[in-house]
Amino acid sequence: MNLNIIRNFVFFIILLIVQVLVLNHIRLFGCATPLLYAYFVLPMQRNQAKWATLVWCFTLGLAVDTFSNTPGVAAATMTLAALLQPYLLELFVPRDSADDLTPSFRTLGVSKFVSYTIILVLICCMAFFTIEAFNLYNWMQWASSIVGSTILTVILILVIENVRDRK
Repeated sequence: MNLNIIRNFVFFIILLIVQVLVLNHIRLFGCATPLLYAYFVLPMQRNQAKWATLVWCFTLGLAVDTFSNTPGVAAATMTLAALLQPYLLELFVPRDSADDLTPSFRTLGVSKFVSYTIILVLICCMAFFTIEAFNLYNWMQWASSIVGSTILTVILILVIENVRDRK
């Protein structure tokens, strides 16, 4: 069995447990809910097969939906993130970098990794809250949910990445 598959599976289980048992119960200021499971798609390797990324992300989204009572919202969000991740990563990776590059503070640099994280998490939050609301009747709540959740999720991801980088 490939070591990358085992690492993805352990990461999958940890993010699922943290999201379902802890983070789904947080609503800061009535609008900000951290969507930490979006972190799963960020460190996917550059040369990983696109179908594998799609399957991993869809499965995580489906598992989050199952335990969070959000039918298909997280699965659609994670599938969109998996579709866009390779193209967004190419914007921040130097052309002469290795094919098996895993995005992190060390490989991309702090500013590029933060930009990459903000863009991908913003897309995830926009997709999640747009599908969840399915209308723009209360657009102020929609916009504040997107902004608050994006900020909270990015802060959590950067803290975790900083801790991982110091090892």
